[in-house]
Amino acid sequence: MNTKFSDAILKRKKQGFIPVIPDIKYISPKEGELLKGRDAAEMAKKLIEAGAPALSVVTENKYFGGSIALLGKISEAAGNISVLQKDFIISADQLKSAKDNGADAVLLICAIQPFSIIKELYKKALALGLEPLVEVHTEEELISAIGIGAELIGINNRDIVGLEKDDGTIDQTRKLAGCIPDNVTVISESSIKTPGEAKEAIIAGADAVLVGTAIWQAEDMIGFYKSLSMKI
Repeated sequence: MNTKFSDAILKRKKQGFIPVIPDIKYISPKEGELLKGRDAAEMAKKLIEAGAPALSVVTENKYFGGSIALLGKISEAAGNISVLQKDFIISADQLKSAKDNGADAVLLICAIQPFSIIKELYKKALALGLEPLVEVHTEEELISAIGIGAELIGINNRDIVGLEKDDGTIDQTRKLAGCIPDNVTVISESSIKTPGEAKEAIIAGADAVLVGTAIWQAEDMIGFYKSLSMKI
C-alpha cells in the first residue's frame, strides 16, 4: 500500500512540528477568489521551502475553480513532495486521472455518495497505488470509514454538502478524533484560522491539519504558514 502522503505527515510530526498541509485552491465558495494573480506552482514551492510535508490540490472546477491541469502543474512543481487530489471523486476514471497527473493520494468524501460506492472507490484507489483519504463529518460516517479499515481519515469541520459555507469550528475534530483508533492517521480539515486553532486540533487528537483559505488570505502567506506549523 502506498503510504507516501501519511508517512510525510507523521515524519513532520515526529520532528516536533504541527504538520500543516496547504490546500491549493483558486476559489472559496464562501470567501471568493484566493490566488489573486499569484502563481500556484511558485507558491507551492515556497510553502514546501517553509516546511510543508505534503500538498493538497483542489481540482473541482465549478465551485472551486480547480482543474486536472492544476494538479499536474503542482505535482511537477512539488518534486518528491506528496500531493493529494481534492475533488468530488465518484468514479474509477477520476482515480486513474489522479494517478496519471501525479497524485499520491485522493480524497473520498463520505457525505456525497452511498458508502457502498466509497468502499468500491477505496479498493480501486489502493489497486492503483493511491492512498485514500476518507473524509467524514459525522459519527455515522466515521463508523463506516473505520469499518472498511481506512488508515487515513480526514475530519471536515465544515459541511461539504453545503460547499463549506457554514461557520464550522474544530469542535467537530474534538468530537470525532477521540473515537478513531490509534493506528489511523487523522487530519483536521477546514475552519482553522489561527496557530492556536491548529494546536487545539492536534491536542484534540489530529495528527495534522489541512488549511487553505486562511493561508491564502494572510498578508504574509509564508510567515503565517510557519506560525501554523509551530513546534509542539
